[in-house]
Amino acid sequence: MDQPLQSTLPVMDHHWLPFTNNRLFRQEPQVFAKAEGVRYWTHDGREVLDGSSGLFCCAAGHGRPEIADAVHRQLMTLDYTPHFQRAAPISFEFATALAGLLPAGLDRVFFGGSGSEAVDTALKLCLAYHRSRGEGQRSRFVSRQWAYHGVNLGGTSLAGMVANRRDFSGVTCAVSHMRHTWSEEQRYSRGQPETGLDKAEDLEEICRTYGGDTIAAVFVEPVAGSIGTIVPPKGYLERLRAICDAHGILLVFDEVITGFGRLGAPFAGQEFGVTPDVMTMAKALTNGTIPMSAVACKTGIQQTIIEAARGDRPEFFHGYTYSAHPVACAAGLAALSIYRDEGLFERGQAMSDRFLDGVFGLRNLAQVADLRGYGMMAGIQLRPGAVPGEKGSRAQRALFDAGLHVKATGDALIFAPALVVEEADLDRMLEVLQKVLGRADL
Repeated sequence: MDQPLQSTLPVMDHHWLPFTNNRLFRQEPQVFAKAEGVRYWTHDGREVLDGSSGLFCCAAGHGRPEIADAVHRQLMTLDYTPHFQRAAPISFEFATALAGLLPAGLDRVFFGGSGSEAVDTALKLCLAYHRSRGEGQRSRFVSRQWAYHGVNLGGTSLAGMVANRRDFSGVTCAVSHMRHTWSEEQRYSRGQPETGLDKAEDLEEICRTYGGDTIAAVFVEPVAGSIGTIVPPKGYLERLRAICDAHGILLVFDEVITGFGRLGAPFAGQEFGVTPDVMTMAKALTNGTIPMSAVACKTGIQQTIIEAARGDRPEFFHGYTYSAHPVACAAGLAALSIYRDEGLFERGQAMSDRFLDGVFGLRNLAQVADLRGYGMMAGIQLRPGAVPGEKGSRAQRALFDAGLHVKATGDALIFAPALVVEEADLDRMLEVLQKVLGRADL
């Protein structure tokens, strides 16, 4: 890119940015104007490597013409149709293609517009299922400390990150939280930690406290992504599955971040050999190009809800204006074709050792307090500053200035480049991390 895209920034007064310190942003704007492959360019033409696949969305890299062409064709064929009592052929085609990729038995798909919508859909679906079985008393949910399940009201209730709940406690529903699985002895664990299996017994304790027959579902991120890549201890997910089965509780995996090859297999449930009853997905579903999400559930869950309904009323009183948007379906089908035709999930598996070798090579840097990783996803815990989150904010801005985009949550960086990343670009990303995180004055 030889010429700047734009010499001046647009007026920024009217756009209220999400999850952003807007005052600081206006003082130090970080604006991307173009993207291709694993690169962004700022409005003035500076190249920035993408170390977080956008926001864990763009597994196939940016600027894919196959997706752009599919979207254009669909816009010119059928730009929109409602999916309330109507449908578009492409929505069935996409659901069928997706079902072929999902864990065995999860072959019923409900579409939404975001990960947050997927989580709230899953909450309602679990309640509807139990009510259809005559177990309407199952209204409690279980989540974990440090969990992130989107920002709608249901997901806010499930949240285990205090900042996401603090200002909204009056509108949340009944949720009990298990402990998170990280502990000091897990520091610098590569892959699944050897310790922490006992944390799964928190679920059994919650069942004893409230009654297992009052709990509708347990929601977990197989790898806790947004907090900074907390990998589950060996045997932990298996134990949650066993406890849920013993008490008739649905197990829900939130795979909004971990889905579509991020950990190796198409989904974390397949990677860890644990099949949930319900699963949420978004982000890489369309390679980040068109907002879309999906909830997959076991066949029997849908059948139970449908068979319990009477008359010609909808069986599940839920949906969105943009559910199964035909243009989003076109983007999703094109993305799935890229993943398959280019073998990107297999490519991520093959690249993982090199990726994790590089990440764990950051261990002795001045600002690094812990490293965690699995597949093509890693958490870099920073030594805290005077105020929680202060170091992470400074590190994120310093990395941006040095030519690397990486997502920061509190004092953790989440490093997760696209599955198409070449070794040379990965090495450059790691060089920037080495340089910035090696600074004693950060």
